[in-house]
Amino acid sequence: MAGVVKALGRWLTEAVPRGRIAAFRTLVYLFVVGDLLIFTPWVRDHATVPGALYQPLFVGRLLPLPTPTPALVSVVFWALLVLALLAATGRAPRALGWSVFLLYFEWMIIAMSYGKVDHDRFGLLVALAVLPTAGRARHGDPTRTEAGGWALRVTQIAVVCTYFLAAWAKLRFGGVEWLTGSVLARAIIRRGTELADVIAQVPGLLIAAQFGIMAFEILSPVVFLLNERWRNRAVAFFYSFHVVTFATITISFAPHLVAMASFLSLERIRPIVWVRRGLRRTDGRKRTAGPAPDQLADPAGGAP
Repeated sequence: MAGVVKALGRWLTEAVPRGRIAAFRTLVYLFVVGDLLIFTPWVRDHATVPGALYQPLFVGRLLPLPTPTPALVSVVFWALLVLALLAATGRAPRALGWSVFLLYFEWMIIAMSYGKVDHDRFGLLVALAVLPTAGRARHGDPTRTEAGGWALRVTQIAVVCTYFLAAWAKLRFGGVEWLTGSVLARAIIRRGTELADVIAQVPGLLIAAQFGIMAFEILSPVVFLLNERWRNRAVAFFYSFHVVTFATITISFAPHLVAMASFLSLERIRPIVWVRRGLRRTDGRKRTAGPAPDQLADPAGGAP
C-alpha cells in the first residue's frame, strides 16, 4: 500500500520545465481577459437584473456571496481585467494569481446563478486555483519543478473529469436511452450549421455519434495510461472532437480547451525568444548589406 501511495505521489508531482508553467500561466490569464471581453461580456448585464432572479449556486449560498449590484459587477469586471493582464506577465504569481482566481470565481457565480450552468469552465477554474502554487517561472526556463508539475497534473485531472462526469450525468439523468435518443438531432435543430444538416441526412449517423461520444467520455481517463507519444495523439483527438462540435452545433468549449493545454509541451512555444531572434537576424542582415549609398561619402566631405 505504501508503494502505491509513493507512486501516486510521484505521478501527481512529476516535475515539468518551469518554461511550461510560464507559458501555461500566460495563456490562462490572457484567456481570462479574452473571456471578459469576448465570451462572457453578457455577465455585466446581470448588474441590472432584479435581485429576486438571482438564485446563487450552492457555493454562493454556502459562503454566502452578495447579490450582484451594478457596483459589484463593475468592480469585479475592471479589477479582474487589470489583474489578469498583470498576472499574465508572471510577476507576483501568488498575490496576483490568488486575486485573479477569487475574482473570476465570483464572476462565474454571477454568470451561472440565473438558471444556466456551463460545465466547460471547471478545468479553467481549477487551473486558476492551482497556478498560484507553482511559484515563479520564466519563459524558456528548462529547470524542472515538482510544484509546477502538481499544478498541471491537477488541471489535467479536472479536464478528464469534465469528460467522464459528463458521461455519468448523461446516464444518470437520461439513462441508457440517451444513446438511442434524439439528443444530437435536437441540438442540430436548435443551433446546427450547414455541415450538421448534411450529416443529419445520413441514416443512423447521429445515433452512432452518440454512442461514440459516450465511449469517448467514459474512456477519457485512459489518456493517463499512455506514453507521451500516444498521449499527445489522444489530446489531439480531444481537440479535434471540439473542432467538429463547434463546426456542427457551434459549441466552442473555449475555457476547457485552454485548460487542456496543460497536457502540451508549451515550453517549446517561446514568442519572446522568437522576437529577439528575429530582431537579431534583421540587425545581422543590415550589417551584412553594408552602409547605404548616401553613407559612402568621402570622409573629407567630398563625393566618392
